[in-house]
Amino acid sequence: MTQDADSFVEHRKLIIAGSGISGLSAAIYAARSNNEPLVLEGDEPGGQLTLTTEVDNYPGFPEGISGPELINNMKQQAERFGTEIRHGIIESVDASERPFTVTLKNGDVYTTDAIISASGASARTLGIPGEDDLMGYGLSTCATCDGAFFRDEKIMVIGGGDAAVEEANFLTKFASKVYLVHRREEFRAEDYWVDRLMEKVEADEIELMLNTEATELHGSPEEGVDHVTLVRHPEGHPTDKLDDPETEEFDFDVGAVFYAIGHTPNADYLEGTAVQRDDDGYIVAKGGSGGNQTATDEPGIFAAGDVVDYHYQQAATAGGMGVKAALDADDYLEELEREETKAATPAE
Repeated sequence: MTQDADSFVEHRKLIIAGSGISGLSAAIYAARSNNEPLVLEGDEPGGQLTLTTEVDNYPGFPEGISGPELINNMKQQAERFGTEIRHGIIESVDASERPFTVTLKNGDVYTTDAIISASGASARTLGIPGEDDLMGYGLSTCATCDGAFFRDEKIMVIGGGDAAVEEANFLTKFASKVYLVHRREEFRAEDYWVDRLMEKVEADEIELMLNTEATELHGSPEEGVDHVTLVRHPEGHPTDKLDDPETEEFDFDVGAVFYAIGHTPNADYLEGTAVQRDDDGYIVAKGGSGGNQTATDEPGIFAAGDVVDYHYQQAATAGGMGVKAALDADDYLEELEREETKAATPAE
């Protein structure tokens, strides 16, 4: 592919897409392997962890640490070993030739020998008033990350799939009571999780609020969530029926709200490459128990963190996967260098 001289920036040995836990863990290891990684921050610098006010479950911090502080520490560590971090959002990757061509949304173009996709997954939100102000201050998208902060509080979970039912079940460990809000009568969750849910309902640990949706969150960053405005209609999907006289609006007091309405993996920029994705858009990596677990079907492109992992979605697991990706990329780059040296060596 011929590059426009005005848009071409430079060639890099390794580009890492994403500056969350996974991308920065990969950067630390890649830099220590002298692969001079360039980290492109993307449109959510620092990833989802920057929305978490306190991280109590990341190993090595017995008193906890804020999400932004942990990310900042990791950035400094990566840069100390030679990582360069720039703001940039990848628009597309051309894998038709080597090196890869990486085009950013601002028009800048790079070439690179290898790519680690650590661009994460964005938690879906409702887009209702109060959401932006309270995210990380009583509103969360991760029960296992933040549930323990709300012991003995009334906790609301919003969603109706496996994730919502699983998180509601998990949060009974901490809550005085969990309220599961779902916009329909029937759950989309698997029977296993619905059975578990009904056991908790019978034990009066969870209360179902069906055919109900949240329309506004109330509170402040200083005091957290105070209450939620809800609407309910006997036939479900009440926000589609706000003018219906059967639609009821009411306020409900809770101490925390957890969204469990899914995630959207940030991997559209790999469209057109051989990288395979599942039906939900998550990258399919090789996996297994040997090396090259983070490799994709496109040689030279590796993937780690929440853009691959739709199940665990924890900071520690993302970090570990980022380390694997850096080691896999290093093996690939070393082999590439050996092949180039061999090709450049005249036959005797």
